[in-house]
Amino acid sequence: MAALLQEKAGLTIEQLVEKLGVTRTAVRQHLAALERDGEAARAGVGPTGGGPQHVYVLTEWGSERFTRRYSWFADLLMGLLRAEVGEDELRRRLESLGESAAGALLRKASADPRLSTRLAELAAAMRELGYETDPVNPREKDVVARNCIFHQLAVAHPEICAFDLGLMATFAGAKVDHVECMARGQHVCRFRFSGK
Repeated sequence: MAALLQEKAGLTIEQLVEKLGVTRTAVRQHLAALERDGEAARAGVGPTGGGPQHVYVLTEWGSERFTRRYSWFADLLMGLLRAEVGEDELRRRLESLGESAAGALLRKASADPRLSTRLAELAAAMRELGYETDPVNPREKDVVARNCIFHQLAVAHPEICAFDLGLMATFAGAKVDHVECMARGQHVCRFRFSGK
């Protein structure tokens, strides 16, 4: 994949063989796997010394597979905001941001006013965001996440949990308490809702 990242215009199988120093079979097998996973695609035909060959390029999804350092940037940004506005104001702003983010998710939600339905839809929306949530028990008013998509950031900046709370309360239309938190050393994040 790194060879395709370096050559944005793409490479033929022959060019990849030469660049990587491996067999045509190895290149073909690797390209087949990358195509299957949506990480590379054929982007036309390129001239070679013989007949024309397919040119392979890295897809946008393939480019995203390379390491990113978003958490490092987010940590710097959170530290700057905390220093400028203080913990309480930072928490308020993050909660407000979560409330706004819930608006986009609510467009896909049903109009069912029952809390059990809203919590099941919230858990599903959270899974789409990257959380591993348990199925919601209709007799309970808890949403349980087994991972935190902001874990390292939340450990360093506990105010980040206000974003989740704002998003969840707005989505569910109910008050929410963060009764367990992985950033506080517990095994899950458990959010308990009040309402009907």
